[in-house]
Amino acid sequence: MKKKTNTLIVLLLTIFMVGCTDAEEASTTDAETDVQEESAEETTESSEQEEARIAAEKKEAEEKAAAEEKEAAEKLAKEKEAQELAAKEKAEKEAAAKQKDELFAGYEPIEVDGGDLSGHREANVVVQIGFGDREYWAFTNEHAQLVRVIADEIILQDDDNEPVLSSGRYYYDEAKVPGVESDVLDEGHVIADSLGGVANAYNITPQESTLNRHGDQAYMEDVMRSAGGATNFEAIITYPDTETQIPSSYQYTYTVAGNEVVDTFDNVNPDEINAELGLTTESEPAETPSADTGGDVSSVDANGNGQVTIQEAKDAGFSMPITSDHWLYQYMDDRDGDGMVGE
Repeated sequence: MKKKTNTLIVLLLTIFMVGCTDAEEASTTDAETDVQEESAEETTESSEQEEARIAAEKKEAEEKAAAEEKEAAEKLAKEKEAQELAAKEKAEKEAAAKQKDELFAGYEPIEVDGGDLSGHREANVVVQIGFGDREYWAFTNEHAQLVRVIADEIILQDDDNEPVLSSGRYYYDEAKVPGVESDVLDEGHVIADSLGGVANAYNITPQESTLNRHGDQAYMEDVMRSAGGATNFEAIITYPDTETQIPSSYQYTYTVAGNEVVDTFDNVNPDEINAELGLTTESEPAETPSADTGGDVSSVDANGNGQVTIQEAKDAGFSMPITSDHWLYQYMDDRDGDGMVGE
């Protein structure tokens, strides 16, 4: 009986131990499964984050590369544009220099002060006769006669920004070219002060007074003033012989408002020529109004000093020039005594 009991106990213990082992193994298996699942989830999440990070870095790198490429392209384009502009400017300067060399071929460039009153000219020279930065060029022949004046652009006198005298001129007097001492000849500008010309002998010729003040010369200057300037200007001056400095005729070619104008006239009194041609009729001379009846000078003389400047006259609505037959003339300063102020 006792032996049977011991056998039963051993059997029960064996069954119990086997059961515990199975339970422990099952528990261990379940735990391992849970860990593996959690690990798999973490691995998946980590992999997605890594992929997202890599994708973001790749996009950032691509955008940076694109920006750098764009910047490099823009820089290259600017450099190319700058090179092309520099090349163009260089070519233009070289072309201008070549053109000037060709233009000045056979002439010696010299400098003469714009207010030089000497009537002396050098032979076969070219001289700058534009006031300030204006490029007006005058040429003399082998006899020192002024024969040609050119300018790419005629730029009007600037009363507000240039040292213009009350007379409307840049200088108090003009060069004493042989011939201007005549009573019927003026110190005539080829390019007037009002058009930016200086007063030395390379811009002055002895010119018939009426022609200079009221004739074709005055008309031509007025046309350019009214148009605000001119382009492609050229004056050709001819002489009756090689000894005199008094021209026989002038030819002016210039462009205004897109139209080319050619003015050719002799250095004579146009009124006398018109009379000879029967183009004038005799009539009683008109009575010149006196200053007392012509107008109220106080309405023009802004500072009340008894003298009227060109600017005051312009401000009062008067157009230039003011001639000797105008009532305002006696109140103005005609320094060169040519019967006109502000021409």
